[in-house]
Amino acid sequence: MNTEFSPIILSKDGEFMHSYLTSDDKWRMYTSLEEITPTLKEAILFKEDRFFYYHPGINPISITRALFNNLFSGRRTSGASTITMQVARMLAPKERTYGNKVVEMFRALQLEWMYSKDEVFQLYLNMVPYGGNIEGVKSAAVMYFNKMPDHLSLAETTALAIIPNRPNSLRLGRHNLYIEQERNIWLKRFNEAALFEKSAIEDALSEPILASRTSPPKHTPHLALRLKKQFAGELLIHSTIDMNLQSKTEKVLQEYIMQIYHRQIKNAVALVVDNKTLQVKAYVGSADYYNPDDAGQVDGVRAIRSPGSTLKPFLYGLAIDRGLVTPKSKIADVPVNFRGYQPQNYSEKFSGEVTIEHALSHSLNIPAVKVLDQVQPYVFIQELSKAGFAQIEKDKDHLGLSTVLGGCGVTLEELVVLYAAFANGGKKARLNYRVSDTVNFSNQLLTKEANFMISEILTEVVRPDLPGHWQQATNLPKIAWKTGTSYGRRDAWSIGFNKKYTIGIWVGNFSGQGVQELAGADVAAPLLFKIFNAVDKESAKDWFAMPRGVNFRHVCSESGKIPSDFCTDEVIDYYIPGLSEYRKCQHMKPIYISSDSTKSYCQTCLPENGYLKALYPNYSAEILDYYESEKINYVKIPKHDEKCERIFADGAPNIISPVDRLEYLVDKSDSLQIMLRCQAANNVDRVFWYINDQFYSSASANESIYFTPDEGNIKISCADDKGRNTNIKIDVKKIIF
Repeated sequence: MNTEFSPIILSKDGEFMHSYLTSDDKWRMYTSLEEITPTLKEAILFKEDRFFYYHPGINPISITRALFNNLFSGRRTSGASTITMQVARMLAPKERTYGNKVVEMFRALQLEWMYSKDEVFQLYLNMVPYGGNIEGVKSAAVMYFNKMPDHLSLAETTALAIIPNRPNSLRLGRHNLYIEQERNIWLKRFNEAALFEKSAIEDALSEPILASRTSPPKHTPHLALRLKKQFAGELLIHSTIDMNLQSKTEKVLQEYIMQIYHRQIKNAVALVVDNKTLQVKAYVGSADYYNPDDAGQVDGVRAIRSPGSTLKPFLYGLAIDRGLVTPKSKIADVPVNFRGYQPQNYSEKFSGEVTIEHALSHSLNIPAVKVLDQVQPYVFIQELSKAGFAQIEKDKDHLGLSTVLGGCGVTLEELVVLYAAFANGGKKARLNYRVSDTVNFSNQLLTKEANFMISEILTEVVRPDLPGHWQQATNLPKIAWKTGTSYGRRDAWSIGFNKKYTIGIWVGNFSGQGVQELAGADVAAPLLFKIFNAVDKESAKDWFAMPRGVNFRHVCSESGKIPSDFCTDEVIDYYIPGLSEYRKCQHMKPIYISSDSTKSYCQTCLPENGYLKALYPNYSAEILDYYESEKINYVKIPKHDEKCERIFADGAPNIISPVDRLEYLVDKSDSLQIMLRCQAANNVDRVFWYINDQFYSSASANESIYFTPDEGNIKISCADDKGRNTNIKIDVKKIIF
């Protein structure tokens, strides 16, 4: 049989969610054998074909009686069509003539030969007409009574049993009183035949018909359309959607958008996933599917957008797994230049030395890019591809350090898969949309130890992305979460998880319109908290246990490294034995100084007496440059003895402008100057600049000076007052803009 049926999407509990017209614009919904209740079966067989299970497809007695009556009356007064003959006619409709009736009987015999009685009866229930473009018992039950066939009452079942003979004159919603009269006639006949219990028939006789034609339910329209296309040909798609959670999520999201709509923020998307089964429990693709003005039919769950900072937790997890950092490791949040790429923090400010956990919980951009430089961009991109980020895989040859700040394309679905892996000890599996799908955690993205450390950082509540009005809230859900805001404030993200659920939120405009107030912390995070409170109020009762592979150790609070004898302030840090780096703290260093602390010495110029050995901060060159540029007071090492003749080898100046091996385009009509700037050690007072081996100028260690370049290759050298030297080369081209 090539009969086309309307695909039906059900919730996990079997509730009708959505259906679609067939290509010939019919509502023809497939009814399975399990949905045919004894009441429905007995009522229709009694009405249409009492001897259905006894004849071979045609009933000779009925045919003889009908032929006799029709011949003597001169018109058609009674029919002889069995259910099987009606199926044959519905499969191949023809004009009603005696010749076609013979063909119909022959086809009925063929059907009985090829199919069981139950299968023939099922075909009848799937194709029987109910007026207009409604065919089949299920279609009629859904569209007239808003019920599945196995939930119909006896009164409703009887009404559906009598309509097929006269689908146009007995149209539910138009002729309800007439149908009720006809129904009661047959109910009384059922009573005379003792077909059903007398009390059931009495109740059915008193039940009014209030039916009217309605459209089938249209829940989860984005997901329904997706499943229809993905599983084309399946008549019944049993989804994983929990209609209770779906309704709660939709209600919270729609109310939230109404509250912020006046701020020109018009859409939001939400995805709720069960962490244990990875079944999708709620799927909201837009604030209003039926709002064309705001592109409501766009499926935001699968739309490719910039992820903002939402990939940072995965990067830090990879760094922990490679022994590069631990939560209390220190990193400099200061201006940095990676061959012309100069990332900025969201706040456009710098924090100096910060811990990794602070950098992640406060979503600092510069530390993230520095860590990515250590991990290597190609490694990070490769791991993201393994995690299922399709657009990143496509663009992998063009991505670099900006990837971790949102310089790539992802979908909400992909991010939810990643964060669901955090909720499952670092193990990743695809999301399940059908109850028949199974979960297979086959891809270990992070070790469970690194995963635990990242999850602990993401649970911190003292952080800037906690919305202000939630800071003192008693109903703040216990979750691990991360927010993100894309460049231009076009996308606001908030992804969170607890032991039971992972929930992903996107807020913005499908048009790509940026809004000044659109930020993950201010706009997306509140919606995440609201939905968590709506779907899982008991989230705080169960949390993740610390893996056995994680241990504690004391580290210096100044460096995050193993304390040395001079370390006076220690903190406790997580680490992975045998994997996390084990380096002694060097945040202080011994310096020989004069007794009046006005000059310092090295072993070469150290006098026989009159000196002291003191500890001084061992600042990095980039921290010193930051302190100088921000005019932050710091402890300086006294100026080195001018009489010293030693030439130092280590700690040469680091030229940060211009950028080594970079091409500079200069307008011929413009007298553009290029800045010369370096980062020098704490004991350096002055530096000396050379252009193409010709002395240009001297400057203080952290001073910026400028020069007007000639066209061509230019060698730039910087020497400090200790004799240490650094060389770079740039290429200058003068063009007309």
